Amino acid sequence: MNDKKELFENTPVTKAILTLSVPTIISQLISVIYNIADTFYVGRTGNPYMIAGVSVSLPLFFMTICIANLFGIGGGSLISRMMGAGKESQAKNVSAFGFYGALGFSLLYSFIVYICMDGLLKALGVSSDTVTFANQYTMYVVVLGTPFVVLSAVVAHFLRNVGYSNLASYGLSGGGILNMILDPLFMFVIFPKGQEVLAAAVATLLSNVAAFIFLTFMLVKISHTSPLSISPAYLPGVKKQHIKDTLSVGIPSAVLPGLFDVANIVMNSSMAAHGDLQLAAMGIVMKIERIPNAIGIGISMGMLPLVAYNFSSGNHDRMKKVIRSARIMGLIVAALCVLLLSVFAPTLSGIFLDTSAQATAAAATLLYATAFLRLRCLASPFQFLNYHTSYCMQAMGDGRGTIIHAVVRILCLYIPLMYVLDKIMGQNGLSLALPIGEALADILALYLLHKLPAMKKK
Repeated sequence: MNDKKELFENTPVTKAILTLSVPTIISQLISVIYNIADTFYVGRTGNPYMIAGVSVSLPLFFMTICIANLFGIGGGSLISRMMGAGKESQAKNVSAFGFYGALGFSLLYSFIVYICMDGLLKALGVSSDTVTFANQYTMYVVVLGTPFVVLSAVVAHFLRNVGYSNLASYGLSGGGILNMILDPLFMFVIFPKGQEVLAAAVATLLSNVAAFIFLTFMLVKISHTSPLSISPAYLPGVKKQHIKDTLSVGIPSAVLPGLFDVANIVMNSSMAAHGDLQLAAMGIVMKIERIPNAIGIGISMGMLPLVAYNFSSGNHDRMKKVIRSARIMGLIVAALCVLLLSVFAPTLSGIFLDTSAQATAAAATLLYATAFLRLRCLASPFQFLNYHTSYCMQAMGDGRGTIIHAVVRILCLYIPLMYVLDKIMGQNGLSLALPIGEALADILALYLLHKLPAMKKK
């Protein structure tokens, strides 16, 4: 662990951030790409109703991020702070608790989705034209896949937070690459025509299982020389304070994607009222805009262990340098993303839908997607600032500030703005709600961060 301590304590700040962030960004992007792959290959059918069916079920999949964050970010940030405080032995108890807690919650979520699937999909805006596709994707990707998705993410968080960012990246990226290989094989070779959504769902499930096996194996392999373990033998040593500290950060970390999931449900329902083609277009846009989000989140995730370690060790000057450097990096990348997504919006949208089949509907869908993307991409710099600030507060164990920011950001700003702007401007107003809401949330985020004692000048 000496080389990891050198990384946290003495490596130049920019190099340390890049060391942890670059593998994380790569794995985030590949994860996005393999999720995009489903929409891309389904789009090759030229059937917008298949795309809409996949899109309408995505909020159920995104809920798995909440469970992963609850134990992965909550436990991972605590493990980094324990390393900074010289309490590596207790970190094994925390990692074991996080792993088995995530397993229990993910199995419960899978069961709930299974027994309530019809009602949930109806609430998400499924129509008679999309219900079969939505059911197929939900069954394999969510009901059967959730435990593997959640545990893969949790283990990756743990590896990243003790300095093994490369191993986390290999596991998540490998699963994504495998999915991109299996998608066309299953959709256009193995499964019969008309079953493309089912084929994509099965490919995704198998890829997530493979990622889980690799990441878990690597964690077990390094457990002898790192502050990590998933051995049940460490569960009796879990203290109430460990659980409290994990959940104090984990709950706010879970609330944010959960609230965004609620917001996506509102978006889908509101957009579905304008038509299936508009809903399919928004599904395409939500896939594309995950690319700048993935980069911003990757930078923030790579920054988090450095902030947490130096916060706990008392080296607040280095901690603040890490925060400033990561902020500058992320804003530069976000600004470039706005430019590129605006200029290439028609081309990027066209990747996901073949206009040669059902040409009229497909062409209309692409026009909607282009307009929506150009409006929503304006949110990229503001979204990065919100993620960056939230991860900083999580790293310092400030669960209260994190949850206040999350609730205001989504429930008080984004969702109300969707309703108001939809009434005023229609479907384009729905798209504008994101950049406006994110910009307003930045004001609160920066205030909450800079009022923390560790951020104040001495």
